Amino acid sequence: MFKQLLSIFRKDTLMDQAYRRSFEMLDITRDMFLKAKNSLRHTESNYVDVNIYDKDIEVNKYEREVRRNVFNHLAVSGLETLPSGLVLVSIIIDIERIGDYTKNMVELAMNHPERLQGGKFEEDLQKIEAAVEDNFIRTKYCFEKADEEAGLKLLQEYQWVNRVCDQCVIGLVKEEDKNIRAGDAVSLALYFRWLKRINSHLRNITTSVVNPFDRIGFNPKQSD
Repeated sequence: MFKQLLSIFRKDTLMDQAYRRSFEMLDITRDMFLKAKNSLRHTESNYVDVNIYDKDIEVNKYEREVRRNVFNHLAVSGLETLPSGLVLVSIIIDIERIGDYTKNMVELAMNHPERLQGGKFEEDLQKIEAAVEDNFIRTKYCFEKADEEAGLKLLQEYQWVNRVCDQCVIGLVKEEDKNIRAGDAVSLALYFRWLKRINSHLRNITTSVVNPFDRIGFNPKQSD
């Protein structure tokens, strides 16, 4: 299905502009994610090399632009290309939400006084961070290339991420590591939660490549 939509995007100037703008939005949110993670987890300062408010404004501006281009395209083309417009709007909503969570991460990094360490959860946290970072790159590839096979592989490979995020949050609630200070426990719980949400929205984008419109955001159906 998505390959058919991609052919529609490339035939129409407005839809192609909207489609390509979504890549820029993904790049911006990935950059925010990497810089927030670096400040929060790998430095002793709370300096973050990004202006989150400017970036947030930029992402929101692009979202409005995509919506406007899709609307203008549909106004001219009619219902024939409605599915392509709906899919693209659904995708940019997910990207905008990723931007919100990366902004939360930046704000946490700016307010956390030193490097955030995971204690007994450190190994899981590092695996989750690596998975989300990889997910950004591969989601963009699947989306840009309309590669259903790569999309299915990506969805299957990182099914574990959300589950492990939840397990770590519950472990923090149960105070499984008594050496973690209260402020760090709160920060870790928030961080795990935001990593989970970012991962979920990236998965939603990937499902748009492998699923019909009504199943975007859901796991692909198993073939009989």
